[in-house]
Amino acid sequence: MVKAIVGANWGDEGKGKITDMLGQEADIIVRYQGGSNAGHTIINEYGKFALHLLPSGVFYKHTTSVIGNGVALNIPYLFKEIKSIVDRGVPMPKILVSDRAQIMMPYHILFDQYEEERLGGKSFGSTKSGIAPFYSDKYAKIGFQVSELFDEELLREKVDRVCEMKNILLEHMYHKPLIDKDELFATLLEYRDMVAPYVADVSAFLHEAIKEGKNILLEGQLGALKDPDFGIYPMVTSSSTLAAYGAIGAGIPPYEIKDIVSVVKAYSSAVGAGEFVSEIFGEEADELRRRGGDGGEYGATTGRPRRMGWFDAVASRYGCKMQGATEVALTVLDVLGYLDEVPVCVGYEIDGVVTKDFPTTAKLAKAKPVYVNLPGWKCDIRGIKKYEDLPENCRAYIEFIEKELEVPVTMISNGPGRDEIIYRNK
Repeated sequence: MVKAIVGANWGDEGKGKITDMLGQEADIIVRYQGGSNAGHTIINEYGKFALHLLPSGVFYKHTTSVIGNGVALNIPYLFKEIKSIVDRGVPMPKILVSDRAQIMMPYHILFDQYEEERLGGKSFGSTKSGIAPFYSDKYAKIGFQVSELFDEELLREKVDRVCEMKNILLEHMYHKPLIDKDELFATLLEYRDMVAPYVADVSAFLHEAIKEGKNILLEGQLGALKDPDFGIYPMVTSSSTLAAYGAIGAGIPPYEIKDIVSVVKAYSSAVGAGEFVSEIFGEEADELRRRGGDGGEYGATTGRPRRMGWFDAVASRYGCKMQGATEVALTVLDVLGYLDEVPVCVGYEIDGVVTKDFPTTAKLAKAKPVYVNLPGWKCDIRGIKKYEDLPENCRAYIEFIEKELEVPVTMISNGPGRDEIIYRNK
């Protein structure tokens, strides 16, 4: 059985916790896109962790953690991350890396920084992790695949060819130091030695696992609104954030994905630039940010304060639809307990017309939120285990959201810990 866990919003919805929680029942957990540019915060018996490249199932002895072919594989970062969890008492995880995954090159990170610098005020708010240059090279067919590390002659020839091209840009466009071909080749041989014990034909492994009836979780990074096709383009990421891409980024048939858990936040937050209709500012935003998440709403990768907003039913319904959600996990509901009234954005007013459909970016820029205020529940709901024990106004908020999303809310997270969850029948 293959289940995908994906975000319906701008990322930071709490997917890491849900993956970590559902990992108890999983045999294999697969990261299938993105790189170390976004983080998942997880709290369990070992402590609090921010994972970036490792799948969120690495804390279980019974799981195999897979880095799929769709991932931007930063090899030294992966090993730094493994060491950082093992140093804190986590047993060494079982890890497989796809031989078809592409490698994040040291110059990708530099080019990302140089380009943001060049764009100045018109920059994309990148995390400067090399993601856009990495995926650009992949699709321009000048990327390096893990399998290529094991043929030195071919590797040498390709390094020379690619450096020639990159050095023209460095010299004439960015006016920065050139890449030393010999140094880069030596670095790639180091990468090969680091990754060699973990390299596998991941697609073959997963096909076999499916045949054996194993439970497989596909873990998405970021959310639907950061997808390059269906998100707030161009302020998006460079790989598809949708569950459908899980089949490609892991190398499995699309019809095997039977269940898609869309993680939806009980309010909105976003990191980086881009249209954000229900955004709030000033003291109102500061208070929500302070109370939000575990220890406040700051990016797990960048530490940047997240932009805050009220629940956006238009964006979230669209996110669930693009993900193909079969069920919803609603997160950080406990944060809203301080409010007398909880605003929900139920429509966008664009040029005097109210719509409930999520538009393209140019129209989004003109959209003004249309709010409905629901009564707050004015108490702390952490520690509650049963849906019927939640305050009436809290249940009314969940049911209002569920109706707007048009997808059943089956899990409600009311705290950052692994077990702080309320299951609700589908």
